This record gives sequence, structure tokens and C-alpha cells, in this order.
Amino acid sequence: MRVSLTVNGQARQSDVEPRLLLVHYLRDVLGLTGTNIGCDTSSCGACTVLVGGESVKSCTMLAVQAQGTDITTIEGLAGDQLHPMQEAFRQNHGLQCGFCTPGMVMAAVSLLAEQPNPTEDDVRVGLEGNLCRCTGYHNIVRSVLAAAELSGSASSAVTS
Repeated sequence: MRVSLTVNGQARQSDVEPRLLLVHYLRDVLGLTGTNIGCDTSSCGACTVLVGGESVKSCTMLAVQAQGTDITTIEGLAGDQLHPMQEAFRQNHGLQCGFCTPGMVMAAVSLLAEQPNPTEDDVRVGLEGNLCRCTGYHNIVRSVLAAAELSGSASSAVTS
């Protein structure tokens, strides 16, 4: 089956098996290995990407279901500089082993798009579908709140 979609701003077309999961398409067909495979059951969130701007666990979606969509992976998030969320994770030590980080960052970007000024509780609830075995979440939450503050500062500077 032929699938046509946009990944990280680049049009992609591939012949795929109808049962191929999006996570395997991204990693194995396109070579975008920043999207991790953690559980294959949608429990951990390591495979989270943005599909049409919404966070999606790519182990729960077939590649053919992504037909015509715009997908952003961790590799497509930054340009010449780190994305503000990536920078906030770096500055606030929001990662330890790094395995959950791509999915956590992608889910956090989606969270701030929907809720630009979250509380600590909002962040914890918003990221509850993404698991981290190393950090205890405190620095992840701090990172997301710092990114929200940076984004708020940037948008208030534009509007003033």
C-alpha cells in the first residue's frame, strides 16, 4: 500500500505493509530513530510524535492511517537551535538516561500548544501517559514550566 505524508516538513511517499505501525515506519523506513520503541502497548509514551500538531503514541497508529498528515518527530522539532522545550529540558536537567526524553518533549510541546500557561498539576496530568524510570518527574515538570514561562515571555514581548 502506498502512503504519502509530510514528516518534519518533507514530503514522503513509501510502499508499506498495511499493518506497519507508524513508529516502525518512522524508524525503519525513514531512519528517524529519535522516536523510541518502549513497550508497543501505548503505556510508556516513548514513541510520542506530533500528528497534525497533536501528540500521538506512534505505536498505536498504522502508517497508512497517517496518510496525508503532517508529522513532527524529535528530529524535526529544532532548527538551527534547540526548540525552547528542548532547551528547557537541558537547562533544568529534565532528562537522565534520555530514553523517554523524545516522547516526553513531544508530549510537552503538544501540552503547551493546548495550555500555554499550565500549573504544576496541569503538567503532571498532561504528561501522565508518558513514563520515566529515572528522574522522578520533578525536573521534567520544572522543564515544562520553564518552557511555558519562556514562551509566555516571548509572546508578551511581541504583544507589548
